[in-house]
Amino acid sequence: MKRSKLLALISTAFLCFGAAPAFAQNGPDLIFRKSVDFKLLTPNDKLATYGIDDPVIDGVVCYYTAHEKGGVAGMFGVAEQSSEVSLACRQYAPIKFKEKFSQGDTAFSERRSLLFKRMHIVRGCDAKRNVLIYMVYSDKLVEGSPESSTSTLAIQPWAGQNEIPKCGDFLN
Repeated sequence: MKRSKLLALISTAFLCFGAAPAFAQNGPDLIFRKSVDFKLLTPNDKLATYGIDDPVIDGVVCYYTAHEKGGVAGMFGVAEQSSEVSLACRQYAPIKFKEKFSQGDTAFSERRSLLFKRMHIVRGCDAKRNVLIYMVYSDKLVEGSPESSTSTLAIQPWAGQNEIPKCGDFLN
């Protein structure tokens, strides 16, 4: 009897939360995937590289590479993904701030397990040097992970741009 209740609970959670990671409406763009091992009957483990535009700052893209577990749990979207994620952010156009932000505001977040783990990309500003700083980390309901990665982006002049915006002017 307890086993059937557990299965019902898992099925309900699976239906409520979905099998795939929850992305923002304008979620990350998959750039490419590369298999890192071979599994005969189930999907391989992969490294996947994604690009995500900063929702508050035009002209900034962050690329992150994350491990995607294969196997049976990965096949059904219930595998708990690892916390190790690398990050690189770049300016690809003139920087334009859409609104003010606070140090450590979330630029992007996604689930890394069915219920308990999330990956976050947060942004900050080094006003003295006019540098944007992005950090990626994972958290868990019970215990977070010290695994993290940081990327910096010095705001540079762009062709046709008269004045370089100062990130410090847009801090709350």
